[in-house]
Amino acid sequence: MENAQFKILLADDEPDVLEFLSYNLRKEGYQTLKARNGRDAMEVALKELPHLVILDVMMPEMDGIETCQEIKKYPELNNTIVIFLTARGEDYSQIAGFEAGADDYITKPIKPRILTSRVKALLRRYKPVNAESENAILPDITIDREKYLIVKDGKNIVLPKKEFELLVLLTSKPNKVFSREEIFAKVWGTDVIVGDRTIDVHVRKIREKIGIENIKTIKGVGYKYES
Repeated sequence: MENAQFKILLADDEPDVLEFLSYNLRKEGYQTLKARNGRDAMEVALKELPHLVILDVMMPEMDGIETCQEIKKYPELNNTIVIFLTARGEDYSQIAGFEAGADDYITKPIKPRILTSRVKALLRRYKPVNAESENAILPDITIDREKYLIVKDGKNIVLPKKEFELLVLLTSKPNKVFSREEIFAKVWGTDVIVGDRTIDVHVRKIREKIGIENIKTIKGVGYKYES
């Protein structure tokens, strides 16, 4: 995909920040959409189906965390990439953001080069919703890769994009131990910087939402899906 084919939604309550983001991304050839709060961002997202959304954590009406959680509820937005903008401390922003389903975060003040390189790295891995895929049928769950759905006991479970991709990776080779480095590279990409606890947070969320005990922690190494 050329940059001009990508739509990026920007949500921030500060007009100067919106203009700064839009200017730098348009210079790279991206289409940009704007919203001043979380509720407006959701309206634009559902209408325009952006490929990537950049959300300020602190916004009126509905903050960035809540907006991200709302985005992840809609199947048509399941492949939408989410980046958080935050001026808060790393501990809160990373953990809360990744738990909400974010793919990355950028701290303020924003540096144009970091902004465009992160966006470019994330969009390189964008997969259209209709990308060809096969279902994985396991003893306790079925993974529908085309619809980004988990089916367990006849019920559909929708996971945020990164949680889904992590589960797909671990179940792709049952009983294989995936190192933390391999997981980072295949799920987040080597160009994206994430915190050390990111994988742990995502695994915990998968366990909670699906209610399976097959994902085993291999201390000092990584994780595996035990069949």
